[in-house]
Order: sequence, then structure tokens, then C-alpha cells
Amino acid sequence: MNETALSNSEPGAGETVPQADGSGVTAVRPPAQWYALHTLSGQESKVKKNIDSRVKTEEIGDLIFEVVIPIERVSEVRRGKRVETERKLYPGYVFINMLLRDDQSKLIDRSWYFVRETPGIIGFADGDNPLPMPNEQIDAMLRQMREREEKVSPKVAFAVGDKVKVGDGPFLNSEGVIEEIDPDRGKLRVSVSMFGRSTPVELEYWQVEKSQ
Repeated sequence: MNETALSNSEPGAGETVPQADGSGVTAVRPPAQWYALHTLSGQESKVKKNIDSRVKTEEIGDLIFEVVIPIERVSEVRRGKRVETERKLYPGYVFINMLLRDDQSKLIDRSWYFVRETPGIIGFADGDNPLPMPNEQIDAMLRQMREREEKVSPKVAFAVGDKVKVGDGPFLNSEGVIEEIDPDRGKLRVSVSMFGRSTPVELEYWQVEKSQ
């Protein structure tokens, strides 16, 4: 169960399972679906760890398939050094791929109580009658995660006209104004004062911080 990998797969979909009434009739297993879970603030990672652990100890891997915390990599300058950290895209939420309803659309008690009894979980994001996330929403999340994994974003968002202070390189401690932003390359063109006149220089996001 990868913390950042999100797939729109449906484990177990199409499998036949015996009916509980002992009739010998088999039913097609419904597809697994994604749900958003609301967690206590700052406990997203703890919730994921609890779920992963309980899936193994309670042998409920036939109902609970994957839990993810979408994150992005961000960078900033601290005391003149570039620092790269991770930031959650959806603070207070984790996303779980599971079988919550049977082929009659009734809640599966084992799945329901597994979620409700996991420490750190407040409940399903949409209340006591949870609906699965639409496929297009899952696809959008997947695209967003891939984009954020491929490049490091600045911890602070910049805009043209912002006053910034250079925290790295030959222009260390110089102040300037952002003239142009190139998000694809992660670059800024900043006008700094050098030798008594304004000079445009190209800097990476992580090399500057907003002036106080």
C-alpha cells in the first residue's frame, strides 16, 4: 500500500462469491470503490499506518485494498539552505479503496465497522451514508499526484510584483521584485539592484523567499 500511488483499479470486481444464505447460488462481487475519510488533524499518516496494520492482523484484505495520502514535494530556503519537504494535498483526509456495499447495495458491516473503529478517523467525509468518489474525481486526483511527484513546487506561491529576498547564490541577501514566472521550469525572473541599477536575474523558486 503506497502512500502516494493511487490507482483506479477495482480488485475483485467480477469475481463470484457464495451467498451467505447457503443456497449455493453465487453472486458477482461488486467492484471496489474509492471513498474519502475524514481524519483528526495531523493524524493522516497515523490513520494510514493503523489501517495497513489492521488489514493484516484482522485478515480483511478481501474488503480493504488500498489507502493513500496524496502528497507533493515542496522546497523552501531556510537559513540560506534549500530544504525539501512533503506536504499533504488534502490535509485532514485519506482515501481508501474498499468494498463497502454488497451486490444488493447494502452496507457490509465488517467493512463499515473496520473504518469506524480505526483510531484517528472521524468518519466518512460525506457522513453516515457514504457515496463512492466519481471516477472523474479519482482520475483528476491521479493526474494531480503524478504532476506533483514529477517536480518540486515552492512552498510559498509567487506572483508577479511580489517582493522577494534571495537566499542562495551570488545574489545572496539581495532584494528584488518578481517580473516573470516560468512554472514549467520552476524559474523566476527577478529584478535586483546591482551596482546602483536594476538588473534582471533568473533564479529557481527555492532560491528566494518572500520579503517580510
